[in-house]
Amino acid sequence: MTDFAIDLKDVDKLYGGVFSRRVHALRGVDMRVGRGEIFGLLGPNGAGKSTLVKILMTVIRATRAMGTVLGRPVGNKPTLARVGYLPEHHRFPDYLTGRQVIEFYGAMSGVSRHERRKRAAELLDFVGMGKWADTRVRGYSKGMRQRVGIAQTLVNSPDLVIWDEPTDGVDPVGRRDIRQMTVELKRKGTTVMLNSHLLSELEMVCDRVAILVQGKVSSQGTIDELTVHRQRYEIEVSAGDSHVDAGVRKALAGWLPDGALEGRLEGGQTLKANFDSPHLPALITVSTADAQPVQPIIDALRNARLTVRAVKPIRPSLEDLFMEAVTDPVTGRTLAPGAKEGA
Repeated sequence: MTDFAIDLKDVDKLYGGVFSRRVHALRGVDMRVGRGEIFGLLGPNGAGKSTLVKILMTVIRATRAMGTVLGRPVGNKPTLARVGYLPEHHRFPDYLTGRQVIEFYGAMSGVSRHERRKRAAELLDFVGMGKWADTRVRGYSKGMRQRVGIAQTLVNSPDLVIWDEPTDGVDPVGRRDIRQMTVELKRKGTTVMLNSHLLSELEMVCDRVAILVQGKVSSQGTIDELTVHRQRYEIEVSAGDSHVDAGVRKALAGWLPDGALEGRLEGGQTLKANFDSPHLPALITVSTADAQPVQPIIDALRNARLTVRAVKPIRPSLEDLFMEAVTDPVTGRTLAPGAKEGA
């Protein structure tokens, strides 16, 4: 059995034909989602996220695709019996109650009547909607509809759930609850794939992420893996009433020769010193994710009777990674959605 819930290779999708301009929505997507992990799919509008999800859900057919979903070839419809899906703009009939919505989706998924009734009660409690189980959907807020939407994705006890903007329109309490639901599903061994523009929410729960830009996977992995070469330590130093810049230069003379503001440690890490003012704290930056090379710097500062006010490990946030991926390094502008063929 494969270790991947989703294992995609060279997924391509070309829209249009002879009498219309062609749009290359996906351009050879390679992506892997491990079993039992929380995976975030990111990308700007028009990057191809919805197209990719629709291919996974067999709503549309790929122009070209290799790989598997839950161990079966991409496009295998019987696999959907083991998948739960929450689209971004889902709608439920207003005349149904929350309980009836869950039972309806259970029936469509082939769950027996006895089991879907049992599951409806359990799932409504799980998403915090037990009190409103028999209230009609027309009386629900946007957040309540999102909770019921999440519940319906779980009625068939899926091995994989795909949620598109699950916290859209949800208040902070609801977002916290949805994060907790996501972690609980992972604990039970369910694979969760999330698509959201709330990057801070994804950063709190995702094991790995993939960033899709102009139909291609720009990068994928854990946030630590994606930022390992850009992590650093920041050391804030003060010197009381004396000039901090002179004290720091003297303490770090072995690494910052001839009054330079930048040097290198023995391991090759970059050391930088920044002085906004002689009487304000100095900021010393060491380009490493490892705390060990920082220790001699701290020792030298303390031996020089300087006050080390803070030592902080810094890494780029998920938002930083996202903005870097969608920004043209030459023009500094946000990259446009996938271009039309021949444009």
